[in-house]
Amino acid sequence: MKWVAATGNKKKLAEIQRILNQFGHEVISLNSLNIGIDIEETGETFAENAMLKAKTIYEITGMASVADDSGLCVDALNGAPGVYSARYAGEHGDDSANNAKLLQEMIDVPTEKRTARFVSVIATVFENGIEETFEGICEGTIGTKEKGNNGFGYDPLFYVGEVSFAEMEDAQKDKISHRAKALQKLEEYLRGKK
Repeated sequence: MKWVAATGNKKKLAEIQRILNQFGHEVISLNSLNIGIDIEETGETFAENAMLKAKTIYEITGMASVADDSGLCVDALNGAPGVYSARYAGEHGDDSANNAKLLQEMIDVPTEKRTARFVSVIATVFENGIEETFEGICEGTIGTKEKGNNGFGYDPLFYVGEVSFAEMEDAQKDKISHRAKALQKLEEYLRGKK
């Protein structure tokens, strides 16, 4: 199937493309369609924000669209940063500032209480206008320092076992990540339709 990915985030786009390509899908970017739109995330949930993006791009292109809204939910912070993950420190998409703020907020939190999860909701609008959402969750913990150079966002602080997402190779992360799990559910849904 051919999708247009409703994201301007190059690293998120690459991840969505990698995972969906494994299932035989083609994913094209907004950039390749000369669409330079910044869709404001006004929803209160990951699902609302993801669907807002997918519907906007579907309305512009008439093509099947796929969008992700995702974030980090930390138990010791009552689920924060949550839907505000990308703009936790103020400016949207400032990974180093967001990570620095998270470390500061967690400075007195003991190891056993540093539990967290990455949540991804994938929203799709099919060519016939049908809308669906798929959620993926990856459980982990927040480290006391950043480790690794791969990935993006909170990956250097999010640990599964002893390894941060930023220390993992793409193939390893793509087996267990929240986004991979949500996209896997999309693929299972599509297979069920065949």
